[in-house]
Amino acid sequence: MDVRGLRALVVLVVVGCLLVPMPVSAVVAADGDAGSQQQVLQQTDDEGLQFDDADEIHIDVEIHENGSATFFIDYRFPINTENESIEEWELLQEDIESNPQEYVDREAEGWNEVLSDGENATDREMEISNFTVSTDESPAPRDMAHVQYQFEWSSFAHVELNRIEAGDALSGFTLVDDTTLQLFWPDTYSAYEIDPDSDDRGEGSVFWDGGDTEFADDQPRVVLIEDTDSAEEPTESEEGPAMPWLAVLGALGALALAGVAGWWIRYGREPDSGSADPAEPSEPTAGPQQAGPPAELLSNEERVLRLVENRGGRIKQQEVVAELDWTEAKTSQVVGGLREDGELEVFRIGRENVLALPDEEIDEE
Repeated sequence: MDVRGLRALVVLVVVGCLLVPMPVSAVVAADGDAGSQQQVLQQTDDEGLQFDDADEIHIDVEIHENGSATFFIDYRFPINTENESIEEWELLQEDIESNPQEYVDREAEGWNEVLSDGENATDREMEISNFTVSTDESPAPRDMAHVQYQFEWSSFAHVELNRIEAGDALSGFTLVDDTTLQLFWPDTYSAYEIDPDSDDRGEGSVFWDGGDTEFADDQPRVVLIEDTDSAEEPTESEEGPAMPWLAVLGALGALALAGVAGWWIRYGREPDSGSADPAEPSEPTAGPQQAGPPAELLSNEERVLRLVENRGGRIKQQEVVAELDWTEAKTSQVVGGLREDGELEVFRIGRENVLALPDEEIDEE
């Protein structure tokens, strides 16, 4: 082929590439590059809005007690019926409603890259699921169009007893301008550590603005501790009308004494001389016999300790939840108190907490 033929071939290739329409693509990275961090969606033609035309991007994260989180991402576009912006928005809205899975796949691809970085940083297995997309409009005084994504992120936060640590899954995540991040936590928890600090803190949440905040490698970080007082304090409706509490306590004390006396008569007294021959053992009863008073006469702490003793000195915390039919939060609270008092030791074996008596030896895996 001569030089002219080669030049003609190069021109045809370049022109052909320029005529191929750009596919929809989303990029969410956690490598510190603010440009790649921004959500960028390209339309297949020059009509309609593009995602990099979003005026604001709001990321809200609702943290749950089990460590999972629900993400809400809101792209906001200003629209005005007096210019072409409303027509461009309608084109984008129609395309999203016609091809929702395509938009979901592109957005999920970017967030899965963030999740992969989070797994490497935390050594926790995570998963993103239930990804959806929707569109909406908010009225005056500020007419805005919204493209909203929602998904679930498992093992987003680290949970241990009554403590939740969140933020490490966003390792290296960078907030760009016009982008905000707000973390919400359960009502029964309070924040004991927030890094970096934020002046814009609501009730049960913290808010960071990308224009004013730059995360370091170990940020953001939020440490939450369960409010044990509020968890145990009854509400006004639960308390009921005013009562002579001293009389009630006296009656409860009498019932407790009666229960102890009944137990002593049943289990603690010596056999009568006229009963069966002491040399002949009585017939064994079905099932193991528990030493000590009935469970209803024990405190929560005593019930946990007796359960550990009956299991040979150690037990998994989840087995305590199942055995006593308690919530995880209540179990964590009682176990936390026993650990602080030195009556129990808590070990981490694999992904589970193991409770043990102080003199029990456990090989941690």
